[in-house]
Amino acid sequence: MAILKIARLGHPVLLRRAEPVEDPTTPAMRRLVTDMAETMVDANGLGLAAPQVHEPLRVFVMRDGNRVFALFNPEITALTEEREAAWEGCLSIPGLRGEVTRPVRVAWRGLDAKGKAVSGEADGMAARVMQHEFDHLEGLLYPMRMADLSRLGFNEELSRYAAGEGKVAAGKPGNRKDVNP
Repeated sequence: MAILKIARLGHPVLLRRAEPVEDPTTPAMRRLVTDMAETMVDANGLGLAAPQVHEPLRVFVMRDGNRVFALFNPEITALTEEREAAWEGCLSIPGLRGEVTRPVRVAWRGLDAKGKAVSGEADGMAARVMQHEFDHLEGLLYPMRMADLSRLGFNEELSRYAAGEGKVAAGKPGNRKDVNP
């Protein structure tokens, strides 16, 4: 197992659509998802997509409680028109957080690490993480999903203003009571 280098905002691997994985059961794929899981846990992330570790392949890993699982060649479909705004961060954009609106409930399907077809539904944080990681496979980063870039900021600044430690002019980022990074 190894901790992999995480691609950061600006690297071209993050902006291209990832390629399908032909066989998730190969030793190379087993090693990749094991290393991705270790990298994600080490970085204290909730999910990690292969393009984030310089591999333009359609696979991501994510935490589901205490378990980490891999999903190859995923497909995700919104199950409701209901959307929810929430703060997201990204291991490829360290130190920043932004408010992103996403469907609250999704259906997902793909292949597990044994090559078996799997599917299910997710809501809440699991749905958000799946959509965020799926976006990486499409070459999208969360700021590209943001409707209002004034809702993007450094973690320290957002925390400071959420705690009421700073003062800014009305209407400026950080002067909103709903900031909850």
